[in-house]
Amino acid sequence: MIHSPLATEPLLRAGPIAITAPVIITWAIMASMTIAAMLLTRKMSIIPSRTQTVLELIVGTIDAQVRDTMQADPAPYRSLIGTLFLFVLIANWSSLIPGVEPPTAHLETDAALALLVLIATIVYGVRTRGIRGYLATFAEPTWVMIPLNVVEQITRTFSLVVRLFGNVMSGVFVVGIVLSLAGLLVPIPLMALDLLTGAVQAYIFAVLAMVFIGAAVGEAHIPVQDNQKGKA
Repeated sequence: MIHSPLATEPLLRAGPIAITAPVIITWAIMASMTIAAMLLTRKMSIIPSRTQTVLELIVGTIDAQVRDTMQADPAPYRSLIGTLFLFVLIANWSSLIPGVEPPTAHLETDAALALLVLIATIVYGVRTRGIRGYLATFAEPTWVMIPLNVVEQITRTFSLVVRLFGNVMSGVFVVGIVLSLAGLLVPIPLMALDLLTGAVQAYIFAVLAMVFIGAAVGEAHIPVQDNQKGKA
């Protein structure tokens, strides 16, 4: 049975704090990612193993995307963008586990992720431009635009929530409805489509995070490393 994502029943309570299924699943995903990162990176070597080669390919792909999107050295942003992408991807794909609803199909999870992007945007903007320089961006191109720029900062954060929530929740509902009406095997193509949608949504979320951070950092960002320097 599919429950409303707007009314999640608590599974247990820690004093006045209600702990729901999305919270527990989120903790499980974070713990799994932490343990996996520790296990997979404990034996790095100059001559990479197959596992290390795959990890380096993932990191290289993330770096290339950051470099292309933000036109900046990816090093300061690699951990945040990579973690956001992998978390959203794993959370979206957790719907394949029987009885598990992805935490990204609930507003509170998506709101927390969007808030994280907003905070990162402010932190990177202040770190790169300074407080006065960052606040001055709200007066661009003229001080008359300050209210609109503030509203834009809020609305684009809200758009992150709505986009991720709407797409993931709709996929869960469609698969659940078809499963209840047609039996076990019929929804398999829809589940495959849900996998693709989950991957696309994780990619879009990460790219939008890069765009928002890149806009805050602006021309003051760390320049892209010239890989061709020194080559003949």
